[in-house]
Order: sequence, then C-alpha cells, then structure tokens
Amino acid sequence: MLTITQALYDEIVAHARADHPDEACGVVAGPAGAGRAERFIPMLNAARSPTFYEFDSTDLLKLYREMDDRDEEPVVIYHSHTATEAYPSRTDISYANEPGAHYVLVSTAECGNDEGPVSFRSFRIVDGEVTEEPVEIVTSYPA
Repeated sequence: MLTITQALYDEIVAHARADHPDEACGVVAGPAGAGRAERFIPMLNAARSPTFYEFDSTDLLKLYREMDDRDEEPVVIYHSHTATEAYPSRTDISYANEPGAHYVLVSTAECGNDEGPVSFRSFRIVDGEVTEEPVEIVTSYPA
C-alpha cells in the first residue's frame, strides 16, 4: 500500500494539471529504508510529449547524487497520462528500474488543466510484472 500525505497528493496532481497536455513526471524522495514519501521533486519531461515522458539524464544524475547525500531514496516515481487511463504502458514498464518504488500514475484525460476529476493510482513494477496497490491519503504521517 502507498500511504501519502494530502499535501503530496495535491502537489503531484497540480503538477500533472500544469504540464497538460504534456506528461508530467517527478519523484517523491524519503529517508532510505523508511518507505515514507516526504520530499516532492517535480522534474522536467525532457521529451515534452503528450504520450511519453523522459527524465533529463543530467537532472536525474543530479537528483540521485542529492538523494545519496541526504540518505534518501525514490519512494514514489510519478508521471501523468494525458489521454489514457492511469495504468503503466509497455514503455513505462520497460523503464521501471526501481523495484522498491511506488509508481504513481495520474490521468488528466478527463480534466486537462482544469479542476475536475483525475485518476490517481499506484503500482509496483518488478521484473516487468505490474501489481496495483491501494492508496491511502493521510493528513500527516504518524510520529
């Protein structure tokens, strides 16, 4: 199960809406080994595409060095789908190389840039196998 704060949920959805019609992408980092998403890191979709996302390789290297320096790991890797459902595509599955991460997809197909319903789903992707998991949105994490 992915447990995420309302504030992080809102930031991910806002990023997806803002980048529509292109796919948005980013990471939510957390303390290594804790499995707790804490630090929202929106990234630039280097592909600038409505059907594909790609992290800029320089930005991604910088992010992984920064997470390493802060003893963090990618807890959530997210991106949006702008015209299709929130389910990993074959390309998404082939690029999923963090077996411990929650892969979040947000579909803005229904609302675009506007307020309105989005689909927010989380998956585990390990060795090409996709498993959907429940999402629990909390006001804050337990102490």
